[in-house]
Amino acid sequence: MQHTPINDFHFERFLTEEQLMGSKCAKCEQLYVPPRSICTSCHGTELEWIQLKGTGKLAAFTLIYVAPPAMVSQGYDRNHPYCTGVVELDEKERVVARIEGIDPGKPEEIKVGMPVAVAFLHGVEGDAGGTCLAFKPACLKE
Repeated sequence: MQHTPINDFHFERFLTEEQLMGSKCAKCEQLYVPPRSICTSCHGTELEWIQLKGTGKLAAFTLIYVAPPAMVSQGYDRNHPYCTGVVELDEKERVVARIEGIDPGKPEEIKVGMPVAVAFLHGVEGDAGGTCLAFKPACLKE
């Protein structure tokens, strides 16, 4: 895995394999999710892949009522919103992803700080059929 180039193509490949990966700077140990090939902290280029636990807590969320075409094709619209959020991983890095396993019609039940676990949504990225990074309440993890 150390010789796998750090780029979006390989990050998406890892998602397809149900692995949440980030990059970590060998010089200053800064972590990035999604991964970066250059450290914005120390400008180092010695980054390597690191597998993340895939658990954390919901730091913020919003409901999306006006969906992009790929989401409309999945049935989301003004009457059927979807949720996206910021997840603070156990490794302390934050990532933006879809939030699944909740009822967007009851936002009062979505709690900032609730524990979440990674979920991989296969075949949902429009016609490309890629894998989408998502999180769901940890109590729903299979």
